[in-house]
Amino acid sequence: MNEIIAITGMCGSGKTTAANVFKQFGYEYLRFGQVVMDELIKNHQEINENNERKTREKLRKDYGMGAFAVLNQPKINSLIVTTSIVIDGLYSFAEYKLLKRKYGDRLFNLAIYSPPAVRYVRLKNRQAVSDDKNVLFRPLTQVEAEERDYHEIEKADKGGPIAIADWTILNNDLIDIFIKDIKEFLHERRKI
Repeated sequence: MNEIIAITGMCGSGKTTAANVFKQFGYEYLRFGQVVMDELIKNHQEINENNERKTREKLRKDYGMGAFAVLNQPKINSLIVTTSIVIDGLYSFAEYKLLKRKYGDRLFNLAIYSPPAVRYVRLKNRQAVSDDKNVLFRPLTQVEAEERDYHEIEKADKGGPIAIADWTILNNDLIDIFIKDIKEFLHERRKI
């Protein structure tokens, strides 16, 4: 049976790195936050932390706190028929509950945890990356990262999915060690 692994964690924790390992194991990739970037591009707005926050807030006002799950549900429904899916960036507890009600025991939640000091260095040094369709990464200053953390915890209810995760993997070390940990997790998971 095809499954959905929803990866959650704070900005800079390693969600996309983990999702890329899942892709190597045959999971189809779905970036939840891409709906924000798509909206900014559609409205010819500059991609920056302020515009992203305003767009996230507008989407949640229009669709509720489960907005990203609502907006990505057609993609999930289409993909789950033929393949397992890895979701990069489950945000709110409302999104988690919506997906859990819809997909039941096919949905699993994986939290990636890194302490703020580690994440803020990563985010400061992160290179801006985009492809033909997606803005994938951009650097954040420590002030931007802290403000985003507070906003995601206080306004986006991001703590819920992290707290209720089926599994948690720490990412406090070198990227090679983290990738090895994700691969070991996947090998163990497939034995079950």
